[in-house]
Amino acid sequence: MAENTGQAKPPRSALVKELFAEFAGTMILILFGCGVVAQVVAGGALTDPPGGLGDHDSIAWAWGLGVTLGIYVAARLSGAHINPAVTLSLAAFKGFPWSKVGPYALAQTAGAFVAALLVRWNYTEVLGAADPGHTLKTQIVFSTLPGNGGLPVSEWGAFRDQIIGTAILVLLVFAVTDLLNTPPGANLAPFIIGLIVVAIGMAWGTDAGYAINPARDFGPRLASFITGYDGAWRDQYGNLYFWIPIVAPLIGGLIGAAVYKFVIGRFLVEPPPQEPGRVPSPEGEQA
Repeated sequence: MAENTGQAKPPRSALVKELFAEFAGTMILILFGCGVVAQVVAGGALTDPPGGLGDHDSIAWAWGLGVTLGIYVAARLSGAHINPAVTLSLAAFKGFPWSKVGPYALAQTAGAFVAALLVRWNYTEVLGAADPGHTLKTQIVFSTLPGNGGLPVSEWGAFRDQIIGTAILVLLVFAVTDLLNTPPGANLAPFIIGLIVVAIGMAWGTDAGYAINPARDFGPRLASFITGYDGAWRDQYGNLYFWIPIVAPLIGGLIGAAVYKFVIGRFLVEPPPQEPGRVPSPEGEQA
């Protein structure tokens, strides 16, 4: 038998389990994310006074909690990337197998698509009453727009925003999950990553709605298109926009990962072993 000198491929059954995990984790993310936007935007428009079902902060918190819960669902089987930009960055800088990047991205997008269909179905009556023409007014329930559809932000302004926002996300995800750094203990990493998304939503949500995740935007955008939102692929200016929340986060993720690796990660080394019975010091020296 010839010696196998390359990296062993995972068994097909193992990959299938990972893909189901990515599907489920991303589905949970979108159920909470698109669900809260439907409640605030569509449901809130029907209350008296309008806006009685939440605001921007409730949207940011629900998206962050959706990330946290999605990670807890999928982490054991797949690592819970639930974002193609994270998967691509892990392949480029952390040794994640390139052969899995495409399947992971497809599973993530499929999970987002199915979740968005469930939100669309559940909120059928509310969406129809708030926006009978299924226009941009409620399109933002499912996918992002420059300036959230109402502010003077161009496509290229949104492109810039998505690069920066995703770079922040991936840089911080790498920091939180790096065992050579100071990662959170007691299985709190998913919660901290959720807080990162909340913070990005509160600080970087105006220009482009902080998609920062190609699957999060494309899956729901497709779901909305096939259920009556004929303008789903375009922005309020009539320009094709769907590609921006796909391409810009992929670029931004690579930039964030590179910044972490070359500014922080390359200086982190394994601490020297401690002599049994000695109290470790911060420098790894014997106390």
